[in-house]
Amino acid sequence: MLITNIKGLVGIHPKEKFSLRGSEMANLPVLENAWLLLEDGLIKDFGSMSEIPSHISNLTSQISAKGKFVFPSWCDSHTHIVFAAPREEEFVMKIAGKTYEDIAAAGGGILNSAKKLEQATANELFESASLRLTDMIKQGTGAVEIKSGYGLTVESELKMLRVIKRLKNSFPIPIKATLLAAHAYPLAFKENHRGYINLIIDELLPLVAKENLADYVDVFCEKGFFSVTETDEILSAAAKYGLKPKIHANQLSVSGGVQVGVKHNAISVDHLEETDNEVLTTLADSETIATLLPSCSFYLNIPFANARGLINNNAKVAIATDYNPGSTPSGNMNLVVSLACIKLKMLPEEAINAATLNGAAAMELSNEIGSIAIGKKANLFITRMIPSLAFLPYSFGQSQVETIILNGEIYNG
Repeated sequence: MLITNIKGLVGIHPKEKFSLRGSEMANLPVLENAWLLLEDGLIKDFGSMSEIPSHISNLTSQISAKGKFVFPSWCDSHTHIVFAAPREEEFVMKIAGKTYEDIAAAGGGILNSAKKLEQATANELFESASLRLTDMIKQGTGAVEIKSGYGLTVESELKMLRVIKRLKNSFPIPIKATLLAAHAYPLAFKENHRGYINLIIDELLPLVAKENLADYVDVFCEKGFFSVTETDEILSAAAKYGLKPKIHANQLSVSGGVQVGVKHNAISVDHLEETDNEVLTTLADSETIATLLPSCSFYLNIPFANARGLINNNAKVAIATDYNPGSTPSGNMNLVVSLACIKLKMLPEEAINAATLNGAAAMELSNEIGSIAIGKKANLFITRMIPSLAFLPYSFGQSQVETIILNGEIYNG
């Protein structure tokens, strides 16, 4: 497939560039009036229209992208899209002024999702997650990470992870799986935290490893959930099975989750709505990626992460949706990019890099996706006719994505 007359070919980073930090994030190379050749599911070549080789200019399979931009697919590195039912009743309770504690006391929150998931069949979970994932792909997402964490029993956590494995085998995009059994304490272990941690370490982890069901392990390191000490213990146990950490950190308070994540060489520490100077210093020059979730802040009306402080301290920053039924019921990466600009004060170039190359790096996939480079997977999207790069985040709430290309072929869902 040959794409010609591209107004702007976005994100042509060198192939050996796997992530961006600090001031590098403002550099988003764009080739104007470009062509792009796709072959065998990969990016074969690209260049300026003024220098297009004669032997490819007459290819029959051509798309004109006149007036349009071509982007590498969005890379959504933090989602919870396998769940049994939405929680719109809690949405209404929040509008009416109910607190998180009020909603939890009424049977809501993570435990609500866990109860519903226990009752759902694997087929029901797969079908509903497939619908969500298809919608995300149509909005430009070309790689995704999916967490468990609504099971909270050995059987239900395994059920979730098996559904994620089935999604991996059924969809044309890279999918990473994360074990998030340490998401909350189930009611049966409300007064017995030691017992639940033992269950994760002694029963669940060996079974997950035996079936090769997860790429990563995650812990909700937060006051009222899992302490720094408990997080440290779970990460150490998971490392024996080759599971690398991705941490829920500092969503509600400065919890110490960032520091314990970096100690364990976490691939990413996610949320960071609450930060202090120690957090910024810890992530400065670190290989651990700060994954920010602005649509969660927007939906819950909580503080937005300090993206400028992180970038100014030379951190690596990614952005993701946090798609889940309770705090972010949306998988729209285009909105996330807009919110990163509007609320996190990231430049369009920084936000796009955070949603592509750095998002890929937060899933250890940036060697194959996240930028336009020869030999990388041809997961892309073509915009509508738009006047500039900044128009995409500027026009929030309206999709500018027109054509999805996955593995070098047009995707129709």
